[in-house]
Amino acid sequence: MNVLRNTQWILTLARSWVLVAMVVAVSGVGSALAAEPIRVGVTASLSGPLAAPGREQLEGIQMWVDDINGRGALLGRGVELVYYDDKSDPATSARLYEKLISQDRVDLLLGPYSSDLTLAASSVAERHDFPMLATGAASTRIWSRGYRNIFGVDAPANTYMDLVLDSAHGAGLKTVALIYVDTEFTREVAEGVRSRAASLGMEIVFDQSYAPGSMNVDGAVQRMRAAAPEVVIGATYLPGSIALIRAAKRYQLSPKAFVLTVGPALAEFGEALGADADGVMGVVSWLRSVRKPQAQDFSFRYKRQYGRNASQYAAYGYGAGQVLEAAVRLAGSLDKDAVRKQLGEMIFRSLLGRYRVDETGKQIAKSIYVMQWLDGERRLVLPKDLRERPIQYPFKPWSER
Repeated sequence: MNVLRNTQWILTLARSWVLVAMVVAVSGVGSALAAEPIRVGVTASLSGPLAAPGREQLEGIQMWVDDINGRGALLGRGVELVYYDDKSDPATSARLYEKLISQDRVDLLLGPYSSDLTLAASSVAERHDFPMLATGAASTRIWSRGYRNIFGVDAPANTYMDLVLDSAHGAGLKTVALIYVDTEFTREVAEGVRSRAASLGMEIVFDQSYAPGSMNVDGAVQRMRAAAPEVVIGATYLPGSIALIRAAKRYQLSPKAFVLTVGPALAEFGEALGADADGVMGVVSWLRSVRKPQAQDFSFRYKRQYGRNASQYAAYGYGAGQVLEAAVRLAGSLDKDAVRKQLGEMIFRSLLGRYRVDETGKQIAKSIYVMQWLDGERRLVLPKDLRERPIQYPFKPWSER
């Protein structure tokens, strides 16, 4: 009888310890999130000309933060995002990064959208010796200043058009018109176009910049038409991309290929132009149809949360967050020297693709893709081994639409 009572007592005690262990395990996540959070600082272009990609980049970062906190914690703590609207202005972004570092005392930094803003913001981070991961910036000048605190996730801007120029050359196209907005990123895209075209023996028959904020490209389009290029390349942002295609239709500029930066990757491009977007190509750092790990899952969850398909800018935000998280986990602390060392040395695969930087912090492992608007959808067309559809050459003339 005593043996039975002792056995029952032991079983009751064991059940109690199991219950306590379960409570401790469940409360562990709660206590981690209840602890002082790790604060990640960033500015986002929520207004001004960069608002469309800036908003989507921030949404990607927010999804990453939600995922970390949903899993439990980072270094035993929750993560809090501290962000401000930089109004698409470099000076405003720099001032706000000073605030993030000096007043908000954030633990980690992600960079803003665009090369111009990142140039300004990274100077603030360098002055404070604070490592920063450039989220959506590609100008090589960012990494030519001898800074030790800025690391990139995107491919260099001067390589953006290489794949599409190689394709156009292979299709027998020989003349190129180049138009670009006068900003840091787009100037470098233009430099890359000139270099690649020269190496391929292609002739640039038109080469002109226009001022940021200017939507009047009518004169440039008329001169382009007179030059009769087979390929038109526009290094533009969303508003300029839309303005360029509208002016091309107005003046019946119908090259065999239209290729633009930034604008075509956004759903807003197709919404603004409707059927006129058909045939326009864009260079992108990510597209959900690229058969890479995480792409379909991220796309599904992003659309469920925000009601629209994810663009490369959302992937910039989420992928940069993953890279930063990996550096912190490998460092095992928030010590800036340790995090900086990992950002400089580690090799990692995020949603955005391979992460590996050279000694300056410039990205050297990222691939660029080409998409084309076909039948109202953004379709991956290059590289050939990943494409959903072949490139549609030539661009269908306006007179036949």
